[in-house]
Amino acid sequence: MKNIVLIGFMGTGKSAVGRRLAARLGREFVDTDEEIERVTGKTIPQIFARDGEIRFRSEEALVVKKVAARDNLVVATGGGVVLNPENVRALQQNGVLIGLVADPGVIYQRVKRKRNRPLLNGPGDILARIKELLAARAGAYAVAEFTVDTGRHTIDEVVEMIIAYLKERGIV
Repeated sequence: MKNIVLIGFMGTGKSAVGRRLAARLGREFVDTDEEIERVTGKTIPQIFARDGEIRFRSEEALVVKKVAARDNLVVATGGGVVLNPENVRALQQNGVLIGLVADPGVIYQRVKRKRNRPLLNGPGDILARIKELLAARAGAYAVAEFTVDTGRHTIDEVVEMIIAYLKERGIV
């Protein structure tokens, strides 16, 4: 059975929705960021700080390739996974890409106190950085077959909307 792959910006709820969706469908859940941390033995912020974003993206591509080769998963991806066309192709081969979105203000409220978001660290206004990154990535997130606004619905509502779409498509 095809994988269900959640894509979207950080703070849109990919991991929370993914865990709940996997439980509802009786599928294994895989979070690519958690898998990168497991494989490297480092946290995402440590990889960014010590090795840089290029190294992180390389590790991410390796994990995506391995995950995409498996079946019947619910996969939560890192926010930047869609920046690499090879990642998108690999995930689309055996998966349906579901986009999770939220307004910048909602994302800001969700991520403002978290220290595990390397792309938001540093000087300057976090909300402005979120808006800047969202604008830069908008086209990349357009690869999603179906999109849900997680800022306007509860996790359970989002899960039900995704399941309804997947049933309509004959995927579940």
